[in-house]
Formats: sequence, C-alpha cells, structure tokens
Amino acid sequence: MSGPFGRLLHLGNVVVDVVLTVPALPEPGGDVLATSTQTAAGGGFNVMAAARRQGLPVGYAGASGSGPFAEVARSACAAEGITVLQPAKPGVDTGFVISVVDGAGERTFLTSRGAEATVTAADLARVRPGPQDAVYLSGYGLAHPANRAALLGWLEQLDDGHIVIFDPGPLVPALPHGALSAVLGRADWLTCNAREATLLTGARDPHHALALLTQRSGRAGVLVRTGPDGCLLGRRGSPVRHVPGFAVAAVDTNGAGDTHTGVFLAALAGGAADAEAVRRANAAAALSVTRRGPATGPTRAELDQFLGSWPGGAEPAGAE
Repeated sequence: MSGPFGRLLHLGNVVVDVVLTVPALPEPGGDVLATSTQTAAGGGFNVMAAARRQGLPVGYAGASGSGPFAEVARSACAAEGITVLQPAKPGVDTGFVISVVDGAGERTFLTSRGAEATVTAADLARVRPGPQDAVYLSGYGLAHPANRAALLGWLEQLDDGHIVIFDPGPLVPALPHGALSAVLGRADWLTCNAREATLLTGARDPHHALALLTQRSGRAGVLVRTGPDGCLLGRRGSPVRHVPGFAVAAVDTNGAGDTHTGVFLAALAGGAADAEAVRRANAAAALSVTRRGPATGPTRAELDQFLGSWPGGAEPAGAE
C-alpha cells in the first residue's frame, strides 16, 4: 500500500547526538583526541527533518523531557517546523547518543536513555491520527519495554487505511519476536539497511533477505539500503528491483539512512511512484553523506538541483 498522504506522525524517539570526529577508534583502554565535536538533535529527529525539508508536515508524538538536552531537541523541532504533540515530562531529561565518526566516515554509537524511553498508553491516548496521516515506528521505540507495550496497544487501534512505516534500526536482536512480528504484520513499508536485513532474516545476500522479508511482512513493501550501491525495492509476488545510488565522496555517513527514509516518505506523500520515491531518497542520502552532522538532509530545492546535475536527471551510484 502506498499513495499520497498529508502528514507524517512520528512515534519514534528524538534524542541529542554528541558527535565526535576522530582519526580512528581507540583500542580498549586507549584514548583518541577528537578533531571536532558537535551537539545537535538526532535519532528520530533526522527522519522528521529530512521529510520536513521536502515540504511534508510532521508531528512528533514521542516523549521529550525537561532539561538541557530536551531544550536542544525541542528547539531543533521548532526550527524545522515540526509540531511537538506531547508536553514535556518533568524530572527527566531527553536521552543522548555519543556518535563517533572515524576517518573513513563510519560511525559507532553509545546511547543513554531518557524521557523518550518512558512512553505510556496515557501519553499515546493524546495522539489521534487524522485520516490522511502516515505513522512512523522505530525499532528503538520497541526496544524500550514501556514504549513497546504502549505502541503495540496504540497500533491495534489504527484504522486499516493508515499507512504505517517501520524502521527496525540496528537493535533488531534486542526486539522481542512477538512485538517484531506484530509490527511487521501491520506495516505498509519496512525500511532497513543490508546489515539489519541480515539480522532480521539470517540471509547474508541482500536480495535473498529482501525476498524473505516480503514474505514475512504481509502487506508491506520492503526497502533494503545497500550503501553507495543504492537500494533494493520489493513487494510480495514481484521481482526485486535495484534502484541505483549516486557516487559521491562521503565524509560522514551519520544519519544517511534517516535522510533516505524521510525523503522517501515525503516523495510518496507527494504521489511519486515507489521507484521514483526511492531514487529521490538515494540522491538525498548521497547528498547527506557529503556533509558533517546528524541531520544533513537536503531541502527540496537542493535535491532537485542535485538530481538535475546528473545526465537527464538519471539514476547513477547512497544510502546506508
């Protein structure tokens, strides 16, 4: 199921990224001096900012706290025009992530949980999706026990016509099988990278993993991002389609997958066909890895200009 929709309702987690750029990761017990440090909103914010910069209205329905990190997160949402739908939780700050980017542009994460990990059924009772809303769920939300129970109960109350997008993220091994199956069974779109597809299926080949996911996920279309090579697109009963990526010099892959997801959803919301939405997402992810920082998704004008710079706006070589 896909098609135009009017708003992205995000039920993931906004956290704050503390990004350190280093020549290489230290050995155990060692130390490395960072060449730069940045503090900015991240996590689910990256998906929302990417979609919002493409013109899609976005509402954040996850929890946020009260404290210095919460202020960073809420200010960033306000600056992007993202509507925060929940009141701040007193007495607990928003969580943060230490993101270490090495000399090859690869990133490693360390996460400290905060208010975003304390969503309750009472919190979600305030969230009433409109008839034209699409709903985004993240594996990070399902990894927190309180959030998981609340999200699964809320998901059961959704109308069948609501589009649900699920991104399991890197915490796939930590997700209970029953919760994962319930969300996969309801999702209209599943998006993940090749590593996550392997964790979900046990298949090392991304094409094989995607084929298995289309069988497992019921009604869902499936995206498997394969780095600079682009993205695989599949649906049950249809052949796997490879949508090529765009060759760029990467300096920071942090947030590229989130950019891909946000732009893909914005393109679908605008009525783009599946493959065209993936192509725009591939291009946006390629642009994002040429910039440092967690939320580096392009504006719609920047993306159109980038696509126009390729011969015929064509599909050359990412998203990770």
